[in-house]
Amino acid sequence: MRSRADRIRHAVAFELIGLILITPLGAWVMEMPMHAIGLVALVGSLIATAWNYGYNLVFDRALLRLTGGIAKSQPVRALHAVLFEGGLVLILVPYLAWQLGIPLWQALMMDLGFVGFYLVYAYAFNWAYDTVFPPPGG
Repeated sequence: MRSRADRIRHAVAFELIGLILITPLGAWVMEMPMHAIGLVALVGSLIATAWNYGYNLVFDRALLRLTGGIAKSQPVRALHAVLFEGGLVLILVPYLAWQLGIPLWQALMMDLGFVGFYLVYAYAFNWAYDTVFPPPGG
């Protein structure tokens, strides 16, 4: 299992790099001011950071219990990313609707754009992170 410090480093690095990438890209694609997307992205990032820490802890514990280890095959990595993003959609859509004053369906469509980005990003980031910082015994 990864240490608490390692999990914090993982979550913070994931969110900081994601923010740097998504804020200008989101403002451009959605034709919204950078500060509006920046605020939504920052608060969403704080929510996602907490979700990231808790989700990865629970996922690794479940993986350890089911398989006896925490090494992730490529299909498990894909499942990991999909479940992470699915949970985050359930959390963030109501926030987006409230913050931007838009209907839930529009917030969902907006969030699906974020999900598309973060689904690919989460897979790539976690692969790179595990390569640079291999899990103990992994």
